[in-house]
Amino acid sequence: MSSLREIAAIYRASKKKRDINWWTEWVCRPPAAALVYALRSTRVTPNQVTLASLVVCALSGAMLLWRNDYLWVLGAVVLFEISFILDCADGQLARLRQRASILGHLLDFLMDEIKAMLLYGCVGVHLWRFTGDVRYLLVAVAGMFFLASGIALTSFIRRPEYGAPPPTSDGQPAEIRRRSGPIGMALTLLEHAARVVVHYPSYILILAAIGRIDIYFWAYSVVNVLYMGRTLAMVALRLGRFEPADVTPGKPAPDAPSGEASDRIS
Repeated sequence: MSSLREIAAIYRASKKKRDINWWTEWVCRPPAAALVYALRSTRVTPNQVTLASLVVCALSGAMLLWRNDYLWVLGAVVLFEISFILDCADGQLARLRQRASILGHLLDFLMDEIKAMLLYGCVGVHLWRFTGDVRYLLVAVAGMFFLASGIALTSFIRRPEYGAPPPTSDGQPAEIRRRSGPIGMALTLLEHAARVVVHYPSYILILAAIGRIDIYFWAYSVVNVLYMGRTLAMVALRLGRFEPADVTPGKPAPDAPSGEASDRIS
């Protein structure tokens, strides 16, 4: 019982002040806290846990490429969820040891995006290989372009030169603005739904349980197309403006207004 109390204390002390969704906070962080409890007195570093999550995700992808048995695919997706638990544990271990750093947050973001591309690509090839439908392969190739472009755009608009706020103890948490009016509320709800689709898709476990991971593939494809288009438009509208009328040749243009942090979650 004492160990359970210690795990509960670690959970409360090491989780983020505000998590991205209930699945992260209530499903993945408790077992992550148990892992942090096991690692708390070892020499294992948070960065090593981050890298281990990539290895586990790669094993999950390899399983998807290998076979199409129902239990096999479900096991591959469960392994992917374990990689998410590890992804939660790295930050919790860093916060518990008071070792959170900007470089660690950047490594975590990098691994998250690599895992997003890995899972999406493997699911696309899995669907193509075991259905024979070449559309899955073509969409996967195009989707990887939009996903990679979205990642590059996210990295760009998170730069301080673009006006993004500096990382906090929780990294650079995304914010969704609350809008007023029926159209604004609809847009806010749409952004929340898109966040569910792209942020460590926990729902893929449910889809694997009903044998429909193709739903994840199509939803993820659509959201990344929309995200890339919206973010590129934002950058173009801000940085592609004409020179102000009062700028004379040889005189520096006034500084651009501060930008907003990205709301992309992987």
